[in-house]
Amino acid sequence: MVPIIDILNLLDAKIIGSIDQDQIIDNVSTISNANDKSLIWLKKSVSNLKDIIMKTNAKVIICTFDNTQEPVDGKIILQVENPRLSFIKVVSAYFTQKLAPGIHPTAFIHPEANVDKTAYIGPFTYVGKSEIGENTIIHGNVFIYDKVRIGRNVEIHAGTVIGADGFGYEKDADGNVHKFPHIGGVCIEDNVDIGSNTCIDKGSLGDTIIRQGTKIDNLVHIAHNVIVGQNSFVIANSMIGGSTKIGDNTWIAPSVSLMNGIQIGNNSTIGMSALVTKNVPEGETWTGIPAKKLSEFLSLQKKLKEL
Repeated sequence: MVPIIDILNLLDAKIIGSIDQDQIIDNVSTISNANDKSLIWLKKSVSNLKDIIMKTNAKVIICTFDNTQEPVDGKIILQVENPRLSFIKVVSAYFTQKLAPGIHPTAFIHPEANVDKTAYIGPFTYVGKSEIGENTIIHGNVFIYDKVRIGRNVEIHAGTVIGADGFGYEKDADGNVHKFPHIGGVCIEDNVDIGSNTCIDKGSLGDTIIRQGTKIDNLVHIAHNVIVGQNSFVIANSMIGGSTKIGDNTWIAPSVSLMNGIQIGNNSTIGMSALVTKNVPEGETWTGIPAKKLSEFLSLQKKLKEL
C-alpha cells in the first residue's frame, strides 16, 4: 500500500481536485478493472477524457487534464505532461517485484567468469568466461558464451543466446565448405534490455556491440560484427545482417530484415516488414520490399492504385 503523498513526491504533477492526505493506493489497474484504491493513467489522445474519469471506479488518475475543465467530484487528477511515463515511474517504484541479487543453484558459472555480487543469474542459465555488471538480471535458460561483456542494469530474458558463432563460410576450389573462425566477442553496454529467445552472435574478429540504453525485443537475430547505437529499438522477428551498423535513436519495426554491411543513420525509422538493401540516411523513414524512402513508397503505391 502506497500513500498518495508518496506518489505526489515522486511525480512533478499538478493536483486537480481535493486531496485526502490519508488516501492509499494499493494497486495499479486498467480503466475497466479499477477499484477505489487503484491508480490508472489515460493517454494524451483520449477524446472523452472527462467521461472516462467519471465512469471509472478509480479515484486517482494520471492524465493531461485540461485546465479549462471542471474538477470531477470524488476524483483526484494528477495532471502531468507525459501520463504514460509518469505511470511507469510509479509502477517501477512501488508495484514491481524486484529480484534479489544472487545465483540460482541450478545455474552454471564458469570459474573464470566475473559476475558482480549485485547481479541476478536465473535457473539453468550458463555463463562462460564472461563479465556481468552491477544490478544486471539474467533470467533462466539463458546461454552466455565466452568473451561476452555485459554492463550495468541490463536485463536479459529467458531463452536468449549471447555469443554464439556467426554464419560465415567459404568454399575452396573443390567446392568444400570452410567455416570462418569467429574469435571476437559481444559487448552489451549499460541499461540494455533484451527479450526472450533472441540471438546475438559474437564478432568474427572484433566485437558485436549493443550500445547503452538500447532495447531489443523477443525473437530478434543480430549477426556477427553488428553495431547497434544508443537508445535504439529493435522489435520482434527482426533480422540484422552481419557487419550492419545501426545509428543512435533508431526504430527498427517488427519483422524487418537488414542486409549485411549496410548503415542505418541516427534518428531513422524502418517500417514494419521492410527489406532494407542499402544505406538509410540520418533522420529518414523507409519502408517496403525493397525498402525506399517513405515519400517514394507512398508515391509508388498511389501510382499502382491508378493503374
